[in-house]
Parts: sequence; structure tokens; C-alpha cells
Amino acid sequence: QLQLVESGGGWVQPGGSLRLACVASGFTLDYYAIGWFRQAPGKEREGVSCISSNGSSTLYVDSVKGRFTTSRDNAKNIIYLQMNSLKPEDTAVYYCAAHLTPWDYVCYASFEYQYWGRGTQVTVSS
Repeated sequence: QLQLVESGGGWVQPGGSLRLACVASGFTLDYYAIGWFRQAPGKEREGVSCISSNGSSTLYVDSVKGRFTTSRDNAKNIIYLQMNSLKPEDTAVYYCAAHLTPWDYVCYASFEYQYWGRGTQVTVSS
């Protein structure tokens, strides 16, 4: 039973904030790079952000730079995605994914990730 579970989604007005959490069960995330992805209705899944296994490196898609922040607390086995200044175009199902790595790799292609959560819905509208 190796699972990732996302939480923290919901409805928020434009300009609001949400903090998503990704919690692992059945394994520890110390040596896993984590990616956040999202999929809006009618669109392909896109990468949002990535964080290295030790949390020292992060990358973000241009559309969320300056608004989203990814962090992790390996002691608690939790990865966060702080989402500020939310826009309607941020509306999507958000997923976290984990990839085992012994190095400092940050991002992998989506199909390479070994574990995925079920997703949490984020809706931004007025």
C-alpha cells in the first residue's frame, strides 16, 4: 500500500489562496523528487512545479512563478503547494507524484513518476 493523498483543494475567489498537501503512506519520501501536476477540463495534464528530494531545489511552470511555492517536510512525510493570487485559469484537479532518485534531480517527465495521488479539485471563480 504505497499511496499519495492530496488535500486542501476547494473553491476560492480570484486573488485568494489555498495550500495543498501531499501525504505519503506506506513509504517515506526522503529520496523521492516530487512533482505537482494539474489537469483542467478539456486540457492535457501539465506540470506545475517540482521539488528535489531534500527540498533544496524547486522549479515552476512560468504561469505560476511568483504565486506558487512548493516545500516539503520530510520528517512529516508531507509536501506542500502554497498557491497565492489564484486565477480562474488555475482551476484544475491537482495531483502530486513521486519519483525515487538517489541524486538531486528535480523534475521528471510525467510518465516517469512512480506514484500518484488521486488528485484534489481547485476551483477559482467569482
